[in-house]
Amino acid sequence: MLRRPAPPVTRAVLAAGALAALLALASCAPQGDQSPSPSPGTPSPSAPASPEAPAYVADGSAADNLPLFTAVTAQVWSSDQRGAGRAYIDALIAAGFDRAAMQVTQDVTTVGNAVESLQFSVAWGEAECLIGQVGPSTGEPVTLVMPQLDGGRCLIGTTRAIDW
Repeated sequence: MLRRPAPPVTRAVLAAGALAALLALASCAPQGDQSPSPSPGTPSPSAPASPEAPAYVADGSAADNLPLFTAVTAQVWSSDQRGAGRAYIDALIAAGFDRAAMQVTQDVTTVGNAVESLQFSVAWGEAECLIGQVGPSTGEPVTLVMPQLDGGRCLIGTTRAIDW
């Protein structure tokens, strides 16, 4: 029986495959500042001699308060309370953030298992939110500033009452 040779792969097919692969990789890349960091042996001219601890800036923007929000998130994440939504809320309150502006998702599923992803937020002003996400599915904690949703909410879906 004679076999036909396979049709040659065209450049268009190869280009389409390469584009699909690039788009898939780009969607996995970390977001935010992608500027290269200096190598360990290269001093940075703008780096302070010793970093200051982030502080709450009551009259600042959400971006001004993101370093503190991130530091608090990292501190709780490194504790034995890393999967407890209340621990993040309590730590953020202790750092100066407004309890009334916060939201947190459930930290236990309906069948009693730890959630794969826990989110918490602080609405900032009329337009922005500080949002944190932690859990085994995220690897390291993720914190960012995002626009508020309609109605001044920061998180989509059902959230847990912060009534403690």
